[in-house]
Amino acid sequence: MTPYLSDTAPMIATDRLELWRPRPGDERGLFDVVAPEEVRYFLGNRPTSMGEEAARLLRNAGSWALFGYGTFVLREKGRDEIAGIAGVFHSWRGFGKGMDDTPEAGWILRQDTWGKGYAGEAMRAALAWFDGAHGKRRIACMIEDGHDASLALAAKLGFSRYDTHQPDQGERALILLERT
Repeated sequence: MTPYLSDTAPMIATDRLELWRPRPGDERGLFDVVAPEEVRYFLGNRPTSMGEEAARLLRNAGSWALFGYGTFVLREKGRDEIAGIAGVFHSWRGFGKGMDDTPEAGWILRQDTWGKGYAGEAMRAALAWFDGAHGKRRIACMIEDGHDASLALAAKLGFSRYDTHQPDQGERALILLERT
């Protein structure tokens, strides 16, 4: 098997984190990140499975393969355990409103890393890399209404609200943001 680029070194290193491209075997760590209900609360609060997380990994790898960018797998420096995901991936949400066929920013962190500033640290590095590699362009972001910590981080990263999307009955509204 040909070694995958990310098998040997992270693409980006910050003071505390390593940002890796996805690689085979990451699905178990991704499942562990989103398994707790508290983590999924603002992700539609739906159950997850190894199959769903393997599909997320494959979608992300496809974003990298087709568009040259995707979500990074985060690890604390010197550790193998996945701390979360963050970055810019190619999105097609299917409801329009500027969320289809566009770069989309997103982050999900393991619960025991909350409050350490990892999401901001990773996203600042990922956005700087994206801008350098692909030019400064519009990036969309969607955050469930009520997720105040992520909305505050998005504002710090330069995202501003441009619309709202109401999914199915009983689901929280999605705040649509963009960085232009």
